[in-house]
Amino acid sequence: MTNVVVVGSQWGDEGKGKIVDWLSERADVVVRFQGGHNAGHTLVIDGISYKLSLLPSGVVREGKLAVIGNGVVIDPHALVAEIDRLGEQGVSISPENLRIADNATLILSLHRELDGIREDAASNSGTKIGTTRRGIGPAYEDKVGRRAVRVMDLANMETLPAKVDRLLTHHNALRRGLGQEEVGHDTIMNELKEVAGRILPFRETVWRLLDKKRRRGKRILFEGAQGTLLDIDHGTYPFVTSSNTVAGQAAAGSGMGPGSVGYVLGITKAYTTRVGEGPFPTEQNNDVGQFLGERGNEFGTVTGRKRRCGWFDAVLVRQAVATNGITGIALTKLDVLDGLDELKICVGYRLDGQEVDFLPASQGQQARVEPIYETLEGWKGSTVGARSWNELPAQAVKYVRHIEELIGAPVALLSTSPERDDTILVTDPFED
Repeated sequence: MTNVVVVGSQWGDEGKGKIVDWLSERADVVVRFQGGHNAGHTLVIDGISYKLSLLPSGVVREGKLAVIGNGVVIDPHALVAEIDRLGEQGVSISPENLRIADNATLILSLHRELDGIREDAASNSGTKIGTTRRGIGPAYEDKVGRRAVRVMDLANMETLPAKVDRLLTHHNALRRGLGQEEVGHDTIMNELKEVAGRILPFRETVWRLLDKKRRRGKRILFEGAQGTLLDIDHGTYPFVTSSNTVAGQAAAGSGMGPGSVGYVLGITKAYTTRVGEGPFPTEQNNDVGQFLGERGNEFGTVTGRKRRCGWFDAVLVRQAVATNGITGIALTKLDVLDGLDELKICVGYRLDGQEVDFLPASQGQQARVEPIYETLEGWKGSTVGARSWNELPAQAVKYVRHIEELIGAPVALLSTSPERDDTILVTDPFED
């Protein structure tokens, strides 16, 4: 047995929610290790859709422990709303099945406001990043700046005012410079007092909890948010998120050592999408892109924004395999490609007249790369709901096998619909 890390190998939205939920049946503990409520996972179970942002996907399964690690930034009001919303759907969430790291950073209203102010200013200057305006970036900035309010601080209302003052010294200076009204001390204190009683019962020394679970032989599933190409270091900077999204962050964002991480499963969509601004070499602003978007229902779970769509980019996924140490991939949404006469796969780039086999780190070079395509024959049969290789059209199998060759990683799971059980298991990551 081994512990498993699930990461997105593209720009997010690869279908991690379903795969993590599917894998959580085999796990004892499911851990979110980075990001915030800018993430969005939709689970479809027995025809019912559950939309998650902060909560680990395994929380909808009875008997599993869900953990929000120290690497996550938490909007307490968003978390309470999500817990209440799931409660209305019959999913009971209590300290019995959810724990939150006491050293996790909180997102406050001033973070959301700052995020929006900056994005509006960037829109006017043509340098918009395309954030979700949820306050994720500003919260991570305060964490690194050592002025953040953390979950544990809610337990001591005597020392909290001084920490709020320290935070406001920074933020009000920023707001004055941006021509915005200052935030009052009481505003933030009341905001925190309002949710403290709902958050504190879930507080836990997570690194210690997970260490005990590991020593007892419990299976741990680490769940990442967003995707590799949105990583603050390894993504298409500056059009990225504010955290490390690669598999290595599972250790730092949960308090477990790297030796606790075993199998790395890269969730990979059978085509490519991204939300927001930034380079996208295989984007199709044509009938193909519209077909993929409509068939794949490509709208953001959190924002509702329409996703940009394009052909599968083997160069980028191969790069993600390397930076994550991916053991195997879970290929999702193969059924969206049903009915296309031909399919294209990007196998390399042309940059300033030269062929390259990776995406450069330079923003300017990323904007100039041109995809080099291979064309494959499509298939007319349906892959929807297939649960074995024998149920797939021959050309669909050929497409999957060629992807494996190009990215240098095998397919461990193949998802053929949003339903939990419509999955072909090739290798069980927990038993690999």
